[in-house]
Amino acid sequence: MKTVVTYFSASGVTASKAEKIAELFGADLYEIKPAVPYSKADLDWRDQNSRSSLEMKDPASRPALAETDHDFSAYDKVLIGFPIWWYTAPTLINTFVEAYDLSGKEIVLFATSGGSGIDKAVKNFQAAYPQLNISGGRLVNGSVKGLAE
Repeated sequence: MKTVVTYFSASGVTASKAEKIAELFGADLYEIKPAVPYSKADLDWRDQNSRSSLEMKDPASRPALAETDHDFSAYDKVLIGFPIWWYTAPTLINTFVEAYDLSGKEIVLFATSGGSGIDKAVKNFQAAYPQLNISGGRLVNGSVKGLAE
């Protein structure tokens, strides 16, 4: 089974975990990048008008990706990692899922968070993308070894 670890990281925390997970699985690594990188001001969750706040308030928000032509056809398993924003995945992750054909692949979500769990993000993705095989998710604030179970 060929695996790829995809991830979006705003501050480097999720990137660090993704690298460890890729090493654990012997998997390829792919960074999900926004077309316009997030600045510190964009990520200020206390500012109701910051870019991230506005995106998360709008369920239809789909921030553009820097790349939309990567070939994922060779992979059987796709891990998708992200920081938890407002109790779920950043809307950029929806953009990623909708930009690529991930049907027929096992999808596992993983996230980092300062205090929220991943359950809401998993439920949101399973409801929004019932055609995909989303087998669950794990919060990886500590060890990443739980993803291999």
